[in-house]
Amino acid sequence: MQYALLHVLMALVLAPLLPGLINKVKAFFGGRKGPPLLQPYFDLFKLLRKGAVFSPTTSWVFQAAPAVGLASVFTALTLTPLGKIPALMAFPGDLLVLAYALGLMRFFTVLAALDTGSAFEGMGASREVQFAALAEVALLLGMLAVAAQVGSFSLSDLARQAWSGETRWPADAILLLVSASWLVVLLAENARVPFDDPNTHLELTMIHEVMILDHGGVDLALIEYAAALKLWVTGALLVSMALPVRSALPAVNLAAGLGGLLALAVIVGVIESSMARLRLLRVPQLLVTAGMLAFLAVMVGMR
Repeated sequence: MQYALLHVLMALVLAPLLPGLINKVKAFFGGRKGPPLLQPYFDLFKLLRKGAVFSPTTSWVFQAAPAVGLASVFTALTLTPLGKIPALMAFPGDLLVLAYALGLMRFFTVLAALDTGSAFEGMGASREVQFAALAEVALLLGMLAVAAQVGSFSLSDLARQAWSGETRWPADAILLLVSASWLVVLLAENARVPFDDPNTHLELTMIHEVMILDHGGVDLALIEYAAALKLWVTGALLVSMALPVRSALPAVNLAAGLGGLLALAVIVGVIESSMARLRLLRVPQLLVTAGMLAFLAVMVGMR
């Protein structure tokens, strides 16, 4: 239990470090020095010192969305294991609660974008919902594939029994297929290249960033911090499935999980440095491919 609590505390403190590391890797590949590794922390502190301005056309939904989003992703964090370290609140069926918590975060973000009455934010909300509908299929199918193989509907059980230390068929094939599928889901859920470019300033190409254009100050800080926590949560799920390190010492498992998250941030940075953003017509095809990989994992498990 103490290591599960330590995982949550580490996530709350170190989550902004992941986007900072991604930016550092992208700067390295671009031949630039880039922003400091701790730049996301500096940005959060700067936003917390600023006030927020609300349009008279918005309702309470717009003001409540940042807090609801942060509360939702924090709930998801308490349900997320990290490798062999169980979740702080683990119970049978927690994988569905985690999916609904992330869905609630997205739901209020989309509502807040629509509440402004802006055509650009409505366009971004439409794209977000369209891509999320495909990404959630891959996420849930991957959970179903591993749950059927392990015989449990708890994420902590899935992560603890994912790798046995021995080569097994079809269990290891299922984990590889699910890991590949969830890597695509991670990029889509966190608005990373090739689905979205978090550094762009062109409204016609933005998805996540265009939905938060009217937020500022503390509200924007909550949104950016929640986005960093969401990257940690989705990354921890992927690391729990893909990392074959399993030790009898919880401290070693926790260190391995943290190392896996940092390595995943480097991988995301390499992906964003080596490819461009996909055309919008190509994005659903990639998400369907991720869903098919997860579906193939389900079929392999049923053999």
